[in-house]
Parts: sequence; structure tokens; C-alpha cells
Amino acid sequence: MITSLSIENFALIEKLDINFATGFSIITGETGAGKSILLGALGLVLGKRADLSSLKNKEEKCIVEANFSIGKYDLQSFFEENDLDYEQETIIRREILPSGKSRAFVNDSPVNLQQLQDLSLYLIDVHSQHQTLELSEEDFQFKIIDSIASNQQLVSEFQFILRQYKSAKANLDTKKSSFSAILKEKDYNDFLYQELLAANLKSGELEELEKTYEALNNVEFIKENLEKLLVLANEDEFGLLKNLKEFKAVLQKNSSFSTEYNSLLERANSILIEFDDIVKELNRESELVFNDPEKLEAINQKLQLIYTLQKKHQVLTVDELLEIQNQLEGKVVSVTTLEDEIISLENEIKDFEIKLNEIATKISFSRSEAIPNLSEKLIFILNQLGMPNVRFKIEITPSNHYNTNGKDSLQFLFSANKGTDFGLLKKVASGGEMSRILLAVKSILSQYSKLPTIIFDEIDTGVSGEIANKMGEIMKEMSKTMQVFAITHLPQIAAKGSNHYKVFKTVLGDNTVSELKLLTTEERINEIAEMLSGKDISDSALNHAKALLN
Repeated sequence: MITSLSIENFALIEKLDINFATGFSIITGETGAGKSILLGALGLVLGKRADLSSLKNKEEKCIVEANFSIGKYDLQSFFEENDLDYEQETIIRREILPSGKSRAFVNDSPVNLQQLQDLSLYLIDVHSQHQTLELSEEDFQFKIIDSIASNQQLVSEFQFILRQYKSAKANLDTKKSSFSAILKEKDYNDFLYQELLAANLKSGELEELEKTYEALNNVEFIKENLEKLLVLANEDEFGLLKNLKEFKAVLQKNSSFSTEYNSLLERANSILIEFDDIVKELNRESELVFNDPEKLEAINQKLQLIYTLQKKHQVLTVDELLEIQNQLEGKVVSVTTLEDEIISLENEIKDFEIKLNEIATKISFSRSEAIPNLSEKLIFILNQLGMPNVRFKIEITPSNHYNTNGKDSLQFLFSANKGTDFGLLKKVASGGEMSRILLAVKSILSQYSKLPTIIFDEIDTGVSGEIANKMGEIMKEMSKTMQVFAITHLPQIAAKGSNHYKVFKTVLGDNTVSELKLLTTEERINEIAEMLSGKDISDSALNHAKALLN
């Protein structure tokens, strides 16, 4: 329940601090006094959007703070899920800065508007004339029936699986679209991949093939040069090898005369050893060099294949061709993988459908069981509210479509008078009848829900006299299990409250402000008398007010 409300710099309110009690509280005031402003401020802490027009003084920030006593309502799990500190006395604060930015806090922890709106669903039900219109909407009607049927757990389970089902369906559509696009290119991609695979490409291969090709293509020239080198090295009379050996032999004769000669001998010997090794290597190379036209042609064909593939794929290296080959392999493999994923998703969706159908059947059955009970309770309450011949015909029809709360469609039919046919509620019920029906609905729901607080904003529209008196009694009865507020213009309802608050305007110089105060017994008598007779309060009005207050 809400225990206090503090408002600063909001609309016509400069500063307001008010405490609220349990039971049935009445809020009255003249038209334009600021009752809607009060609800607007409360709406801010419940997550409604705000703008700079809400600020009374545009240079200062607006602060609205509300205290809620929530110890009895099992809300710990909500606070844990939203990573908020749970307090039995929870404080919600909303700030609107002069810049237009808005901030919200729950027990001093920053929250976003969605979290605030989600929390508000567990705290307060603000009934307005707009909600009277909701009474004719199918979703709202289902909420009524599901509350009576205690379907909340089943509906939550259905919605959880439905979200998974829709996500799987969306994923399936995406994968099918991708599969269709890939399938169009599959044959071509497969051809390109097989072509590259058959080429048996290796990194660095092109450079090696080009070198080998050059060598094979110039084998006669290479062979001729090798033979010249070997002649120069090995000629009997003037060969380099023979001359180097003689050079070493002559130098060796001087080696014993000094360390310098000995060092030169060692160097000459090294040259001889190295040159001898070179000659041997040239001999081996000469033996290996021979004309091989078949190998030359094979290498030429491989080179031409690589050049063709490079041109086709518009690249310059074999490594780039290998990268394209890997990409194509991924695409070819992804077709099979995607097929498997689609089959898996289709099976998953079938499983979801089985579960959804099972839960929807349970929901539909319990709704059908609850409808006679709901009709009976509605008729009983509405008989007290001056509708003795009211009848309801609530029809549940299974469908093949998954709605957010099951698979049923609903017709909420209504007849107010004997001899009249049933018609859709929104078409045949008057404004006064809709107000009374909604009050009956709220009265019934209060027996099934743990909602701490309900605020009726002029639910008495279109009624008066004894009917208003009965409406007041019903709201007072509701206040035994929850905190009830009624904003009203009717003295019969105002007299039923345990607490009575008045909204009024005060003019201070050039400034007009709205205020709210808890009335004393005497002030309350005068307020109800004024509601009965106007500003000029008569003795009979005072006596009538006292009688209403008993």
C-alpha cells in the first residue's frame, strides 16, 4: 500500500507532503482543483513519461517520491530479478530535470522506466474512464476470467513457451531465406570449389614452379656452361685445380721460414679445399642436367592452370587462391549444415506446438469452469447496483491461432433488460452501466489478487442516489482486504470513506497552487454538505451530511 506521497514543483503544486492510511480513502475537490494533477504526479512514480511542461518552475527540478509498504505482497523475487535492494518500506523517486531529462530510483538504486512500469503492476491499479473502455476489450476480459480461474501460472508458462516458439519460428524463417539464397549459388560454388581442389595448390608453389620451368627451358645453355667450368677447373695443363695445387706446393716451401708464410699456406689450402668441393658439386649438377620435355610440359601446364585460376578469381598469389578455396568449402559445407539446422528447428517448433496446445487446452478448460462463477458473482453485485435484470453470456471458442494468453477467442455478451437480446458489451452497455460493471469486476478481482492498492477515478460517472450509496458500500467492502481510494463528486460515496482528503486551490499573490489536506470530522461534514447543496451550506445539508456520515 502507498503510505506517503511527496511532490515538489509539479504543475500547480509547489510542495506537498501527505500521508495515507489503510482502508477506504476519499479524495474530493472542485473541478479544476488539481485532482488530475495528483494522479499525474503519482503516474510519474509508476513509470509514466514526463516532459518539461510538468515543471511549475522551469528553472528547478521536479521531484515526486512515494513510500510503499510491501512486506505482505511477496515481491522479493521481482527485486532479485531486477538487481534491486528489497525493503519492506520501499521508496520510489522520480526526478525531472530542467534540461528535460528524467531519472527514476527504487530504494536509491537507478532504474529505467520499463522496470518502474513493471513494478507498478504489483503496487497500484489506477482505474480511470479509459479503463472503463478497456472493459470491452478481449485482452482485459480474458484477464478477468483468468483471475477467477487462477490461470496466472498456466498463462505465464504459455507465454514463456510462446516466446521461445516465436523466436524459433523467426530463426527458421531466417535460415530458410539463407538456404534459398545459398541454394541458388550452390552448383556454381561447388564447381569453383572442385576446380580449385583438383588443382592441388600449395602455398609458395608458383615461385618454385617458375624457377624449375626456367631451368628446364634453358637446359642446353646451362649444360654448356657447366662443361666449360669443368674444363677450366680440370684441364691437364692449365686447369685451375692443377694450378692451385702447384701454388700451394710452392708456398709450402716458404712456410717454415715465418708464421706469416705458414698462415698464407693455411689460407691457400682452404681455398683449394673449397674449390675442390665446388668442382665436385659442378660434376654432380652436370650429371643431373638433362633434357626432360615431358616434365617441362607438365610444369608448363600446371603454371598455365594457376595463371588461369588467378585471372578467373582476380588474385595475384596462390595463397589468395587457397583462401578462396577455404571460403568456397565453407559455403559448400554450410548448405548441408543449414539443412540440418532447419530440420532441427522444425522439430523444435513441433515440440513447442505440442506443449503450447497442451497448456492452451488446460487454460481453456479452467476458463470454461470459471465462467458460470464469474457470471453469478457479476449478476449478484449488479443487482445491488440497480441492474436487476442483467444477464451475461460469455462464450469461449477454441481457435488454431496462438494468442498471447492461449488459443481461445472470446465473446463477452450482455443484456441489461428483460426481453432484450444479448449484444457485445461495448455496443449495448451505457456509460453508467459500464461503470457499474467495472466496479463489480474490480470487487470480484480483489478477492483473487494480492494487489495492495486501487484508485477509482470518478467511477461514479453516470450514477446517483441509492446506486451511488451501493457503489460506496462495495468499495468500502473491498477496502477490508486492500487499500482503496475513490476520487468522487458524490456525497453518498464520500461519506463511506474512513479518511477524507480534499484537493483545493490557493491564490498567493500572482501565484496559484494546488494543495491536498486530510479533513477533520468537522471539515468533512462541511465538505459533504457543500457537495450536497453548493457553496451556501444550509442546515438541512449539514444534517444530511451528518446522517450520511452516521
